[in-house]
Amino acid sequence: MIIEGIGASSGISIGKVFKLQKEKIVTSNQKIEDVKREIELLEKAIKKSEVEIRKIRDKTVKTIDKKHGAIFEAHLEILRDPELYGETVKIIKDEKLNAARAFQITVNNFVNLFEEMENEYMRERAGDILDVSNRVLAHLLNIGIKDPGLLEKEAVIVAEDLTPTDTASLNKKYVKGFATETGGRTGHSAIMARTLEIPAVVGTKNIMRNTEDGDIIIIDGTKGLAIINPNQNQLDKYKDLLKHHTDNIKRLKKYANKKSKTKDGRTVELGGNIGSPADLQGVTDNGGEGIGLYRTEFLFMGKQYCPTEEEQFQAYKEVLEKMKDRPVIIRTLDIGGDKSVEYIGSKGEMNPFLGHRAIRLCLEQHDIFKDQIRALLRASIYGNLKIMFPMIATIEELRDAKKMIELSKEELIEEGVKINREVEVGIMIEVPSAAILADQFAKEVDFFSIGTNDLIQYTFAADRMNEKVSYLYQPYNPALLRLIKMVVDASHKEGKWTGICGEIAGNEKMTPLLIGLGIDELSMSASSILKIRENISKIQYKDAADIAKKALNMNSSKEVEKLLKENF
Repeated sequence: MIIEGIGASSGISIGKVFKLQKEKIVTSNQKIEDVKREIELLEKAIKKSEVEIRKIRDKTVKTIDKKHGAIFEAHLEILRDPELYGETVKIIKDEKLNAARAFQITVNNFVNLFEEMENEYMRERAGDILDVSNRVLAHLLNIGIKDPGLLEKEAVIVAEDLTPTDTASLNKKYVKGFATETGGRTGHSAIMARTLEIPAVVGTKNIMRNTEDGDIIIIDGTKGLAIINPNQNQLDKYKDLLKHHTDNIKRLKKYANKKSKTKDGRTVELGGNIGSPADLQGVTDNGGEGIGLYRTEFLFMGKQYCPTEEEQFQAYKEVLEKMKDRPVIIRTLDIGGDKSVEYIGSKGEMNPFLGHRAIRLCLEQHDIFKDQIRALLRASIYGNLKIMFPMIATIEELRDAKKMIELSKEELIEEGVKINREVEVGIMIEVPSAAILADQFAKEVDFFSIGTNDLIQYTFAADRMNEKVSYLYQPYNPALLRLIKMVVDASHKEGKWTGICGEIAGNEKMTPLLIGLGIDELSMSASSILKIRENISKIQYKDAADIAKKALNMNSSKEVEKLLKENF
């Protein structure tokens, strides 16, 4: 069976299906006679959960970092809590209730107690208790736990959806690809797949009901296909394609240490997009000339509390030190839209992509914003830091955000903390109002980076997570190209530069067009860097500029795509 979806991360994988299907946990009030047996079942479930959480913790520390591993250390502490165990045993003995129901009652009491506490940190622990209890309850009820973080054999994950936290915990050693029913190319599971260099197909709609654990599946992340239980001809074809893909990756390695230059000498800087320090290796291995986008929201996600100033400082410092003198653009917190963090209050809006997100949220939550800015400034002496604000729509927002930098600078200097007082500050151009007013913004920032994922979404009024309007994701459309050109020209007039950190930066078909529009920097998933560098080396800037000029005056995406196909 061939199921069509959206190619989210290029490449090919062949493997056995691992269905990530989470069953609903329901307990009953069934009475028991053998109290001793129920207590033994409880102890076994806790021990099993402890073994699993230790494995997840150790893998997280190894594949991501210690800070993410600390989340699971907190979960282990909850499992060891004598009161949680003692209260459950008491209910089993006194009320003759089964272990699962007794444990759930105890957990609910604990959660209610924590949620009523005045201390914010203690209130947030309620979420940790629920996470841990669901694992114990699953064992008590003999519900199979499907946890991608526990995979110890090579597999292809099939799921209804993968959260950003799910994808952040995937281990490349075992997860060879994934296919989901929901999502689009610019969703964060897709972006993480590209960062991890894992082939992925999203938006398949019906893959869950058409697969079983152990089925052989082919993921074609380039064409957006999932082939379930392929015949021998299909298998042979894709094995050849996989070999060709692997050989191509080896061939491109010769570009790792070369400059990104057109035939006629125009230089375009190529950077990598990362979500954590663990992603740096891929960027450096592929010859990235800097970090064009560090998505700091992944420091905040998958937790029950805000990372402290010190935690953030250590993460930023690690990236800056490893990149040495190469530029590192760190984007301030971009929560909202499809990235909700409950403890910050970023969920529950009717139109989250148009709502209280990114810089809007930060300018209201001063404490969170200030901690991040202080951490960034403290880290600034360890490398070539550039700070970037997301989703700026008005000049007032930019000025308010810059005031936080100036205030934090003054405080740190008074405290005797060394900082780089001349850190460059830029904004993401994601909102059409910012693109239209780029000539004014260019007077007040050091650089622009165009976030095309959101700019396309807002320009065409089409939710990028909604498959029904995915046809409006039109990166070749002259309307978008004109906005890009407007931003580039405005920055160059003020002696500033413009980059692109959205997904079109890694789209090899668009490379000539972006070069021709005058883009100075492109930042993308690490796996795309070498191919884009090869493309740039084959382009004459003069020819690309002529084609871009023609594209700006066309009527539709199809016309522009045809023009590119005929000329490059």
